[in-house]
Amino acid sequence: MDAFLISHIPGATYLDTNCMEEQPFWNKVADQELLRILLNLGICHDSTVVLYGRNTTAAARAAHLMLYAGVRDVRMLDGGYGAWQRAMLPVEAGAGTSHYPSATYFGAPFPGCPHYMVQTPQAKALLQTPDGVLASIRTWGEFSGTTSGYCYIKAKGDIPGARWGRAGDGGDMNSMSDFQRPDGTMKPPQEISEFWAAEGIHSGQSVAFYCGTGWRASLAFYYAWLMGWERIAVYDGGWFEWSSDPSNPVT
Repeated sequence: MDAFLISHIPGATYLDTNCMEEQPFWNKVADQELLRILLNLGICHDSTVVLYGRNTTAAARAAHLMLYAGVRDVRMLDGGYGAWQRAMLPVEAGAGTSHYPSATYFGAPFPGCPHYMVQTPQAKALLQTPDGVLASIRTWGEFSGTTSGYCYIKAKGDIPGARWGRAGDGGDMNSMSDFQRPDGTMKPPQEISEFWAAEGIHSGQSVAFYCGTGWRASLAFYYAWLMGWERIAVYDGGWFEWSSDPSNPVT
């Protein structure tokens, strides 16, 4: 919120992604709570929503949850707020006066696309499916077990059978430099498809992306969605939830 008060795009309203997640694993809130949040923002199934942020993965988390909810037209500002500033477009400070009128009815069954999210039992089942893939959107250090990647996740390693879907630089859990140019805009889809294919991740498969708690996985999901991949989802619990259960295997 502090960054929003310092400056934001004129006409934008503030969305705190914390309200869309809950502890202990920062998974999605219950469907009825997610519906309440969207309606309070005036978002219905036929709304056009443009999301941006200082951190693109935070905006991607909201984008994925809105697509899961069934919002038809969910867009992200390529390059985030940094791109807006570099273009020297107008900004404003303060809380702003923009507040979109609340809605009372979503206008369609909720959630509209429940297949866009899987939980641990479904993730396990996917590993046993011939064309199923769990794609780990984590740094090589996380995937190989050198680091957990998070100060609040103790376990190191990854899910046996998962394929490395890549992420970003070194130990920075916020970096998605394998997917983005230095200015934060999306790399060419062909480049992303090629490094996924090298790891055995293809558009014709049933693919669930995951990371530590869902933000990086959401950006990978959104890019795949833009690229026309149809059988995709986010494994919401990700490494945090998987590793918290000692009965789950770890490699």
